[in-house]
Amino acid sequence: MTKPIGLDITTPLGHHLGLSVFKPKSSNYKSIIISSATGVLQHFYFKFATYFSELGYTVYTFDYSGIGKSNPNTTHLKQNTINLKDWGENDQTSVISYAKAKNPNHKLIVITHSIGGQILAFNKNMTNIDAIITVASQSGYWKLWKGYERFKMFAFWYALIPSLTPLFGYFPAKKIKLFENLPKNMVYQWRHWGKHKDYILGEFNFEDLQFKNFNKHLLALSFPNDEYASKSSVDWLAKQFINAQVNRQHIIPEDLNISNVGHFGFFRSQFKESLWKMTNEWIENNT
Repeated sequence: MTKPIGLDITTPLGHHLGLSVFKPKSSNYKSIIISSATGVLQHFYFKFATYFSELGYTVYTFDYSGIGKSNPNTTHLKQNTINLKDWGENDQTSVISYAKAKNPNHKLIVITHSIGGQILAFNKNMTNIDAIITVASQSGYWKLWKGYERFKMFAFWYALIPSLTPLFGYFPAKKIKLFENLPKNMVYQWRHWGKHKDYILGEFNFEDLQFKNFNKHLLALSFPNDEYASKSSVDWLAKQFINAQVNRQHIIPEDLNISNVGHFGFFRSQFKESLWKMTNEWIENNT
C-alpha cells in the first residue's frame, strides 16, 4: 500500500488538523478529498485512497477536530468546544483550501461518508469543488428509519447521548463500541438535529447554508441493510442540493453480483473491481 505523507495544518480557529496525502507517481490532474463518517479514523479510508492514487489522483484524508490525529488525548477532548458546524466550516473547508492551494489546476472531487456529506452545508469553499460523491450521507432524523433501526436511532438521541455525555464530559462512543469518542458540543448539536424532522434545517435557515451553491455533478449513493443510512434519509440530503446535477443511486448488491455493502462496506477493498471501479468511471465522465 502506498505510504501516505502525514501533515499538520492549522485551521482558522487555530486547531491543528491531521492530514494524510497520497501522491500519485503520475498525476491525472485531479484531487480527491475524503470527508469521513462520524468518529471514523482516516486510516479506515487508506486502501481506498491508495487505489485512487495509483490511478493518478492526489488523495487527501483527514480527521475532524477532536478525532484521531486531530486530537492529542482525552483530556483535551473534554475541553474541545468544536461543534458540527465547525467540522464543516472550519475543518472540511480548510482541507479544500489546502488541496486547492497545492494543486490549483486540479479538478477537485469531494467524496463524503455519512456525516461528511451533511457538513457540506457549512463548507464555504463549495464553489471550488468540481464534483461530489456522497456515500450513505443522510439526514439523522430518527423517524426516517423503520422497525428496530428506528428504535435504535430514537434511543441514541434520547437516551445514550443525554445520559453519557454529561457523565464523561464527552461522548464515550468507544466504551459502547460504536466509534471514536466525540466532543460534547458536537454531539449535542448532532442530537438536536436528529430529533427534528428537518434535521439541520431545524437549527439553520436553508438560505444561510451552502447546499444551494453547488451546481455541478453530484452522485448520491445508498445501500440496502444500512442501519445508519436508510434510503429515505439519503433521499432527504440529496434533495438539499437544489442546483446540483444529482445522480441518485440506491445500489442493490445482487444487481452487481456483490455481497452486502451496508454503511461501511463501500470503502473496503473487496469492492475494488465493482464499486471503486464504478466510482472512477463516474468521476472520469463528470469532471
